Amino acid sequence: MGNRLSSITTRTGDDGTTGLADGSRLSKKDLRVHAMGDVDELNSHLGLLLTEPLPEPLGTEITRIQHDLFDLGAALCMPGFDVFPDTAVARLDTLIAEFNKPLARLEEFILPGGSRAAAYAHIARTVCRRAERVVVDLKSHEDVPEELLLYLNRLSDFLFVAARWIHHQAGVQDVQWKKGFNRPSQA
Repeated sequence: MGNRLSSITTRTGDDGTTGLADGSRLSKKDLRVHAMGDVDELNSHLGLLLTEPLPEPLGTEITRIQHDLFDLGAALCMPGFDVFPDTAVARLDTLIAEFNKPLARLEEFILPGGSRAAAYAHIARTVCRRAERVVVDLKSHEDVPEELLLYLNRLSDFLFVAARWIHHQAGVQDVQWKKGFNRPSQA
């Protein structure tokens, strides 16, 4: 990183713009800025998940993912520069397979909940899906590396599996959706 901030309050964004790494400025309502913000929010939710006692190797992997997300944000902040590791998607594919291996076959949809750590993983999953939708929208207007979309798609899958794996490791049952739960019973 070329320039480290010595002052956090720069006042350069007071006009409703934000700076990219190449020195250009965009409106804070620009899709690229939304994408960067959603990826940053996702990283913060993963930080919250890491405050929970997580069985290994999940904590280590979430920390690695946080670094990937920082690189992904950098790729969004530096259009045209290839700064995202090309091995990240394959690593997520491997993690999904490893963490899914001990889990029971899904028989029903899963509701977020059951334990706080799993619920945090589900929140991160939904924020990841939002970030993915914004990056897809951005890609329809500008050149965005395909790996960023692939990574966000795989990451949301991994976070779903991670939530289930957390329950599996703790001996907690997933909260399953029940068809007709809120419908009056037929007499």
